[in-house]
Amino acid sequence: MKVHSLFVYPVKSLSGIEVACFDTDDFGPVGDRRWMIVDDDRRFVTQREHPELARIGTRLEGDRVIISIPDEGEYSLIASDEETRVLVWQDWVKARTGLPEANDALSRFCGKPVRLVFMPDSSFRRVDAGRVDEYRRVGFADGFPFLVTSTASLAELNTRLEAPVEMRRFRPNIVVEGAGAWDEDHWQSLSIGGNNLSIVKPCSRCVMTTVDPSTGQKDAALQPLRTLSGYRRTQEGVIFGQNAIHESPGSIRVGDPVTVNKSE
Repeated sequence: MKVHSLFVYPVKSLSGIEVACFDTDDFGPVGDRRWMIVDDDRRFVTQREHPELARIGTRLEGDRVIISIPDEGEYSLIASDEETRVLVWQDWVKARTGLPEANDALSRFCGKPVRLVFMPDSSFRRVDAGRVDEYRRVGFADGFPFLVTSTASLAELNTRLEAPVEMRRFRPNIVVEGAGAWDEDHWQSLSIGGNNLSIVKPCSRCVMTTVDPSTGQKDAALQPLRTLSGYRRTQEGVIFGQNAIHESPGSIRVGDPVTVNKSE
């Protein structure tokens, strides 16, 4: 097995970036989901309620995140000195607000007032303590630093769909090739290059998987979620992919060997 592809998502719920490699830090992939969109109630905003967010492009220039908003232009994301507290799922997190220019353009695009916020190093959001005993942090990702998926599992799902879907629907960080379909259900510990990852939770999927990442439109038939629901439903939800944490900072590259150290 080896790494087939890698993705980072600088802004939660905006388009991801396929990369040849990424470094990791305490948060996970460097820069992954350190930015997020919030509404007037300081609650996180995602493609679940605004699928059109998939149309906003992201790119990196060194350490700087650039977003491209349709009909509005490009904006460099810069955190101000203004601090606030924002809600992502059940967690209130300390953040810094972005500058008004990007916020105003994004508000026009969404049709309601929204703001971009940044999670600084001084902020600490803990991964689910019910899943991870260690006092580990995560950015604005739903719950864990990494999502690992398999090309074989996507291929098996696509045999059941009238219109095949891309892996981008599932927003993984690490895509593995060379495994059997759904082998990842049984993984507990992986080595990827020189990095050790612990698999801590199956990833329960939601309506975001029905959003076409190219058009920002939800599938009228709710695919592929409807098909997945028919045979991948467990007590954890409708499962595609596995959430993971890493042992220490390092680097992961496309082509790195993947070894299962422990499985059930």
